[in-house]
Amino acid sequence: SRLLLVENVLRVKVGAASRAAEVQLRCQRERRASEQLRANKVSDVFSPMNVARVILALIFCTFFTASYFTNKYVLSVLRFTFPTIFQGWQTSTGALLLLVTWKLGWVEINGFSRSAAFSQLPGAFLFIGNIYAGSKALSLLPIPFFFVLQNASEVFVFLMITVTHRKKPSWMKLVSVCLLLGSATGLILYNPRFGPSGYTWGSIHLFCVGAYKVFQKSTKSSHLSDFEEQLINNVTSVLLLGFSAYSTGDLSGALDFPLLTSYSFHTGCLG
Repeated sequence: SRLLLVENVLRVKVGAASRAAEVQLRCQRERRASEQLRANKVSDVFSPMNVARVILALIFCTFFTASYFTNKYVLSVLRFTFPTIFQGWQTSTGALLLLVTWKLGWVEINGFSRSAAFSQLPGAFLFIGNIYAGSKALSLLPIPFFFVLQNASEVFVFLMITVTHRKKPSWMKLVSVCLLLGSATGLILYNPRFGPSGYTWGSIHLFCVGAYKVFQKSTKSSHLSDFEEQLINNVTSVLLLGFSAYSTGDLSGALDFPLLTSYSFHTGCLG
């Protein structure tokens, strides 16, 4: 009986030791797997593809910011106050670049029907209002003030989507919208030295930007890609702004612009 008891005790100890060894081995495997997963995540973050994306994003942000500074230079410093001509030039350049990159195979633009093009016309009109009012506001307001008003368009988008879709917003989204609205309201109330005209054009600009974003979200079922929508917007803008430039007298005024042949004006228009 003593031998059986000793044998049972030894068997229990051996079983407990083997189970402890199995648990320790399993913990080591899990630790190694987690370390390997962490190392893979770090390597994925610094993979060539992600690094290239970050570089492209930085290049885009640099050119995006520089374009506003060059536009501000042309509109405020050189005082080229003919937005139909200026925006017509920029949209025609944008349409030409889209067509060239499409021919080179860098972007994909498929053929679209006439009905699809007509369905984009409300968005094209909002786009024209956006760039025209934005040009007028940028000529009257400093760039930081202009960006504050432009970012306030998210408030309009938030209200429209909340009302139409009846979705309960998150607290984080609600706080961010309130901060945007408060900063824009405080800017208008406590910095009136730029005059009501600049804030009026800025308000029209943010309304058109917000309405265009709502239009894009409500027409997701459209068969048009982002590049095709932008091409329609640019072509429509060139046609309407060209007609407006002639009817409003901006064309004759631009031809009499004293810095029309200066290199500084040409360099600013490239932005």
